[in-house]
Amino acid sequence: MDEEKIKASFFLTGRFYRNNNFKKPIQQLKKNGNYLGAHSDQHLLYCDWSKRDSLLVTKKQFSFDLADNYTSMARRGVAVKKSTYFLPPYEWFNDTIAVWTKDLKLQLINFTPGTLSHADYTTSKDKNYRSSETIFNSIMNYEKQKPAGLNGFILLMHIGAGPDRQDKFYKYLPRLIRELKAKGYHFQRVDELLNL
Repeated sequence: MDEEKIKASFFLTGRFYRNNNFKKPIQQLKKNGNYLGAHSDQHLLYCDWSKRDSLLVTKKQFSFDLADNYTSMARRGVAVKKSTYFLPPYEWFNDTIAVWTKDLKLQLINFTPGTLSHADYTTSKDKNYRSSETIFNSIMNYEKQKPAGLNGFILLMHIGAGPDRQDKFYKYLPRLIRELKAKGYHFQRVDELLNL
């Protein structure tokens, strides 16, 4: 992304912020002007997969976990007062979680549905596996088929897919960025895009 001169938004867990192996990459992301936000401390599952209105955490657990995430961000020099957008773990939440987030004076956000960009963590052993070429094509096909294209779209990708995924989607990013720029798209940080 540096070579393409664009900024992005990175929502990281407290565990990620605290991991000294990631200290330099986090500093580099910050130095390059990217947005750094919270993704919970321990990547908790807030509500049941099949019964979304059933909470798996209390408000106290939710609040303390998120506070730990922000404490870890502050220790890495992230300006917490400017990092008010919060991406819930697993991108899975319900109305109660949205209210609790608002009570903490934070804004819950999520990716825009319609593409497979969020499937870049899947491995060939997974039932829901999607190859990087399939993910790339889903983004470009969505852009072609929708009247508004990808205007205002939030694409979610994972900063690390783990060693089990051999087909890394980040290798497709330069091509994706170039093709979208050629179509007239501009890339923005989430705080610039939403500016609530």
